[in-house]
Amino acid sequence: MRSLRPLPGLVLLCVLLTGVASCKRDTPSGANAPLRVAFFPNITHAQALVANSEGLFGSQPGMGQVEVRQFNAGPAAMEALVAGSVDVAYVGPGPAINTYLKAGRELRIISGAVNGGAVLVVKSAKTAADLKGKKLGTPQLGNTQDIALRHWLKDQKLTIAADAGGDVQVIPISNPDILGQYLQGAIEGAWVPEPWGARMLAEGGGHILVNESDLWPDKRFPTTVVVTTKKVLETQRSRIAALLRTHVRLTERWSADRPSFATSANAAFGRLTQKPLPGPVLQDAFSRLEPSLDPVPAALATSARHAKELGFIPSDDISGLVDLSVLDEVRGAKPN
Repeated sequence: MRSLRPLPGLVLLCVLLTGVASCKRDTPSGANAPLRVAFFPNITHAQALVANSEGLFGSQPGMGQVEVRQFNAGPAAMEALVAGSVDVAYVGPGPAINTYLKAGRELRIISGAVNGGAVLVVKSAKTAADLKGKKLGTPQLGNTQDIALRHWLKDQKLTIAADAGGDVQVIPISNPDILGQYLQGAIEGAWVPEPWGARMLAEGGGHILVNESDLWPDKRFPTTVVVTTKKVLETQRSRIAALLRTHVRLTERWSADRPSFATSANAAFGRLTQKPLPGPVLQDAFSRLEPSLDPVPAALATSARHAKELGFIPSDDISGLVDLSVLDEVRGAKPN
């Protein structure tokens, strides 16, 4: 079985939203300590982007102090979660499933966040057969999009190799490097989350060969979920509920006014990256994203089966991974 190669645990940002607290990785978790929330500077983490930008994570009664920590990759965020230096994270289902199975089944998915928004963009290939002899990128070995591409290629009867020995070379590199390689013509395309698909199309041309939504029942699959650990869920349940109240309201705000929320998310994205998306790219990227509190458990089970078939995880038994009890309480307590 191949082992995943997580990136180093790079914490790029630690922002204290309320109160005064240290940004050390070993800040103890407890009622008087900050609740540490991790996310990525991606529009597929739109609720977290807006919550951070507008200071909403710490605004709920009973929330207490909150630290927001920015990561660039799911495995690094999951390392921090398992180590106890992060309490809650927005992350893709691939790293969440992998961590659940390899780290004592302690991780819990407590809400969905975003469905859809993953595409295979290519320069010229019109069919899967046209990919023979080509190079395709993915954001990271074993991440959600990497597994999706490898499984799709397998279904197309195409062999995969990290070198020139297979029908298609799959090259795991960061999203910014994928865009650069695509613009230079070094790769035929890549299976990427938004906004990278929209950026590849706008800046490098080509077309969408596969919209991953088309591969799933009802076109629904999770791209981002909210996770914590069993311990945090048990010891800080009221604070998790407060955080989920913010998450629910932001998800509903997105659903109610998609253009306005996209603008807010892009402004937050721009503040973190110094590169807000141009209007047409933003519109294109958000057209493929669905705000959702449902982590789509059936799709998670299918993703786990795919990862097992590819040799990334030892088992596809993810029973116990999803715990929506706090989310159900929060939604049930909402005023009409």
